[in-house]
This record gives sequence, structure tokens and C-alpha cells, in this order.
Amino acid sequence: TAQANSFNGTLCFFSKHLPEKNWQQLAQTVKNLGFDGIDLTVRPGGHVLPAQAAEDLPKAIAAINAEVLAVPMITTGLTSANDPMAKPILSTAGKLGIPFFKPGYYKYEFKDVRRELEKFGVEFSALVELGKLSGVQCGFHNHDGNIGAPLWDVATVIDGLDPKWAGYYFDVRHAVVEGGSGGWKIATNLVAPRLKMIAVKDFYWEKTAKGWRIANCPLGEGMVDWRQYFKLLRQANFHGPVSLHLEYEIPGATAAAKEENTIAAAQRDIEFLKARLAEAYK
Repeated sequence: TAQANSFNGTLCFFSKHLPEKNWQQLAQTVKNLGFDGIDLTVRPGGHVLPAQAAEDLPKAIAAINAEVLAVPMITTGLTSANDPMAKPILSTAGKLGIPFFKPGYYKYEFKDVRRELEKFGVEFSALVELGKLSGVQCGFHNHDGNIGAPLWDVATVIDGLDPKWAGYYFDVRHAVVEGGSGGWKIATNLVAPRLKMIAVKDFYWEKTAKGWRIANCPLGEGMVDWRQYFKLLRQANFHGPVSLHLEYEIPGATAAAKEENTIAAAQRDIEFLKARLAEAYK
């Protein structure tokens, strides 16, 4: 059990990164790495397929719980309450007591961003309402290049929604990409009162022959100021789920070799993550 003065959120592995493993293997591997939970993909190509969610999500959760791991959040591709998969996924998650879900992504077409933002507001609000009816809270994920990348845009929508059911799944890597030196701090402050869960990953800008590009990398090797970030989270008294992502290139000549290297990468990154959290929350 966590001490009162230390971080007591659930450290989750994002299941996307071990796609070949079945639910039981996934849970065993993740537990051995020292995680407390799994951020489970319930989307096309995920560990639970949307069309099978009503049947398979309970089985997946049972297999994961059998290894004494939690599933505090699911990652979906849902962007509309009218999606025929939305109700079965969310009501099943609600019945299973999964607290949070991540919706899919909303894109700017860059034709009329104000109108595109309005359309987002209508769709997202209805999805949040469906989550509320199902008993599952929605955490909006900020992703570079999309609606919500700077966070000020979606704040105008999310501020008007019930804070119990609508908040943020904050991704500091994307906030640093979009926000440079001060923007990510502004974004962290903006989301803090409604922070549901966080995604953890790192990157740096790299100059190539084709111009500047975003290079994903292991935690602590990039531009995210982890010490400062976790200090801000501590001040905000955040104790929600933390989802670790391995978006950087992991080598491997075969699927098995790649999987082995992925597990080693997860081991290294969770040790870094635990050290930074312990430092900030001591």
C-alpha cells in the first residue's frame, strides 16, 4: 500500500505495445515488470475488438484481474455517441467498474477551425453524456496536430461539461511538441482541476535532410522536463492512472525479438517513471 505522502495512482502499461500477447500473457508480463494495471485497447486492432466488446471485455478483465492487476482505463476509438459500438463498449465498461475511457481523435480540416471546433463540441458532449449514463468518465487525450492540441480550444467545450464525467487524459509529450517552453506548463495548469489520467512518453526535435521532425525516445532522453512536470502534478494532488507508452522505434528482426526488446524498454521506462514519481511525491 502506498503511504499517504507518496503517489498512489495506478501505473499502467498501454496494451497496444504487446499486440501478440493474449489477455493472460499480457497480464503476466506486465505484472512481472512491476506495473499495477493495464490501459486496455478496446478499438479496431486492439486487445478487445469493438464488435466483441460486450462478450470479450468481461473475459479480458477477468484474465487481467486474475493476475491481481487493475484496469482503471480503456483506450477506445470512439468519437461519436452515434457510433453503434459506443453504447455496448461503454455500458460494458460501466458494469465492470472501469472508471475511465479515452475517446478517439477529432481532426481539424483547417478549412474553418471555429466551425470544426463547434462540431467537435456537439459530438464530444454527446459522447460524454453516454459515458455518464454508463457510469464511465471521459478523459480527453491531447494529441499534436488534432483538435485539442493546444488545449485552449477544447477547454472552451470541456469547461461547460460536468467535471465528474468530462476531464482530461493529459499527454505532456504532445503538450511540449505543441507548446515549446511555456505552453506545456500553461496546458498542465489548465487541465489540472479536471485531470483524470495521464499518458507518459518522451520525444525530441531532430534535424534531418528532409527538415525538422519529431523523434520519439525513451523517457528522460527527450525534451519533457519530468522533474518539473511531476512537481506540478504533485501540487495539483494528482493520483489518477498513469499510462506508459513506448512510441519510439524498438528494434527486432523477428516478432519474438521485437517483443523481447519491448519488454526490456518497458522495464527501463517504468524504473525511470517510478524514480521521478517517488522524487516528486515524497
